[in-house]
Amino acid sequence: MIKQSSRCRMCTKQIAESSYISEYDGVFCCERCYLDYMIQKRSQHERDEMQMVMGEALVAALDARESETGMHSKRVACHTQVLAKHVSKDEEWLKQVYWGSLLHDIGKIAIPDTILLKKGALTEEEWSVMRSHPQRGYDIVAAVPFMSVASKIILNHEERYDGSGYPQGLSGDDIPWGARLFAIIDTLDAMTSDRPYRRAMLFDVSKGEILRMSGSQFDPKAVEVFIAEEAALREMVDMKCAIVSGA
Repeated sequence: MIKQSSRCRMCTKQIAESSYISEYDGVFCCERCYLDYMIQKRSQHERDEMQMVMGEALVAALDARESETGMHSKRVACHTQVLAKHVSKDEEWLKQVYWGSLLHDIGKIAIPDTILLKKGALTEEEWSVMRSHPQRGYDIVAAVPFMSVASKIILNHEERYDGSGYPQGLSGDDIPWGARLFAIIDTLDAMTSDRPYRRAMLFDVSKGEILRMSGSQFDPKAVEVFIAEEAALREMVDMKCAIVSGA
């Protein structure tokens, strides 16, 4: 049975809202345009998967360059998602937070090995070069159209809540929310990982340090989210430590 006529939301062709007409976004369209839309949607999904694989391969190479173990970049990206999903269900924002967290150190690709891999203390001039990596990373990623939010996380992931971070010296809510969540996870992963100069800290010790730095290095609201998701993060850290120790 033919219903009242309408226009296709894509090609504007006059159509009848009959049984073979499909609806999406609350507006009817003709069969041809709907099928084209579904093909485009599938292609986008395949592009997303390819971008994810390529991005993870790139950061795995960067982690290997710094002798990071246990997939540091992917790990902090996944752990940051735990906090991000606690505060939002917006899939696009969550995707951006994942990409920003995953690629947070992409700017280090431009840091010379003599500085990045130096065993001893860096000179002030070398520190200046090292502290340029957020801006360098932002410059790389900001040109990608779908990375606008992610690029800001990359740029601001070394900022501190009290304004003592870099490269812009941002403070408080001026720091993107995703970057404030990431800062806690990056610190948690660093403290619970072995370093040449110390053994990995226990989760509870790391938690105590994060609580102590609430209001200075970390946003107190972000720390509250960390505490709310403590059980999940504790389990993820325990899994990492078990793999590293061979347990």
